[in-house]
Amino acid sequence: MADEAPPRQPRRRLTREGRREVILRAAADLFGEHGFAGTRLEDIAARAGITKQLLYRHFSDKTALYLALLERHRADLPTFTAAMPQAGPLDERLRAVLVMWLDYVATHTHAWKMLFRDSGGGPQVQAFRAEVHARAREVLVDALRTLSGDRLPRRELEPLAEMLGMGQAGLVLWWIDDPRIPRDVLVDAIARVWRGVLSTVEADGHGRLSGAGAA
Repeated sequence: MADEAPPRQPRRRLTREGRREVILRAAADLFGEHGFAGTRLEDIAARAGITKQLLYRHFSDKTALYLALLERHRADLPTFTAAMPQAGPLDERLRAVLVMWLDYVATHTHAWKMLFRDSGGGPQVQAFRAEVHARAREVLVDALRTLSGDRLPRRELEPLAEMLGMGQAGLVLWWIDDPRIPRDVLVDAIARVWRGVLSTVEADGHGRLSGAGAA
């Protein structure tokens, strides 16, 4: 007599938060691939394996979904400087945060496409994109202050942060499209630019920088 098949395990029901995560992952993929205008709620629902009606229980419309992803990215931004080692040689501290940031880029490519390539979504989304850009600039200003020992001219911090942020955004968008360049090569290249910016002050023996005073 043939062995009886084992009883089927009951399918685990996702929690509300778990279902929301599935929807957000599906939306991130599609917004990254097709932009705001090219993505339909029914496509997101299909990618998430749910009905459109169930999706509406979590998000009121496409704009709410898009903004939730941008808000998540904005909330993640300060984690990079927070994770920066507080002691040690400057280059090691800089490279540690760059490795973490590029690993994040590799798993969140949709965020850069939504911020820098997509122009859809109307005034509300455009305004929120601007808020995310402003928060990113603040985080970079904080990184410049930390790595320079607050010795870079204060009037230059925001322009430097904007230059570095937009340059790095362009670089990772190119990397997303053409990932043949190893991550470590990108770390080397970005670190070289940061060292150039910080080279107006000289490193002391504690991984901090000293030199020209802040203006």
